[in-house]
Amino acid sequence: MKKIVSVLCAGAMMALCLTGCGGSASSSSAAASSSTAASSSSAAASASTEALSGTVATGGSTSMESVMAALQEAFLEVQPDVTVTYDPTGSGAGITGATDKTLDIGLSSRDLKDEEKEAGVSGTTVALDGIAIIVNNNNAVADLSLDQIAGIAKGEITNWSEVGGADAPIVLVGREAGSGTRDGFESIVGVEDECVYSQELTATGAVIAAVASNENAIGYASLSALDDTAKAVTVDGVACSEETVLDGTYKIQRPFVFVTNDSVEPSEAVQAFIDFATSADAADLIRAAGAVPVA
Repeated sequence: MKKIVSVLCAGAMMALCLTGCGGSASSSSAAASSSTAASSSSAAASASTEALSGTVATGGSTSMESVMAALQEAFLEVQPDVTVTYDPTGSGAGITGATDKTLDIGLSSRDLKDEEKEAGVSGTTVALDGIAIIVNNNNAVADLSLDQIAGIAKGEITNWSEVGGADAPIVLVGREAGSGTRDGFESIVGVEDECVYSQELTATGAVIAAVASNENAIGYASLSALDDTAKAVTVDGVACSEETVLDGTYKIQRPFVFVTNDSVEPSEAVQAFIDFATSADAADLIRAAGAVPVA
């Protein structure tokens, strides 16, 4: 408790100092950092203060990396003796880990399938995520319809000139089989088992890098992972953003899910982390990580 009070007092002193400064770029940057720290401290202060210890083993979705990093850091403020591990192995591996009890919490960036639920696991949605359709920054195409995206994915549209771009072949880059991002993209667009990929990569960051390095490439990536190295096109005129994901107007979206085994009673540390991640106070942390909070 003393530690939390000290962090909050320090944040308040910093805010007072920034108020007295001018509107310089450095002051704005410092204010943003102070705001993020204050959000983390607020979320941490609202969690249980009962001292716990142990390890919470999580793993799975690579798209959840930014969200998990934010939650891990903030949870550590209130439970410094609890270690939350994260192994980014893909959604399929996360669900398997929860099923075979090698993980306390499996991480999935898609809903559980019926057969997975029947195997004895349950899912808790902690956030929503838009799946952005990305192209190279030098690509003139700025908007695609769901039908055009489906046509590209199935190899029916093979040249950018067919969708208003340059006369150049389309190179489809996607994720490997078992990826939650791939499953979400293919199921929403309606192209399961029909995609004609030029490259299948094992991480969201790798897809973004491949599109950034090839002017003819198109791919998909989590909203939470986007950066300025590639361009997200609008889909049927709607941009991928927190607002459009939350109100449902952006159609290519999926949940971020904590997967747990029904036959295992979670330890106090595991339950505390789940409660923390799904609390309203974690919303700012999730938002800052680029996802859309649901609490």
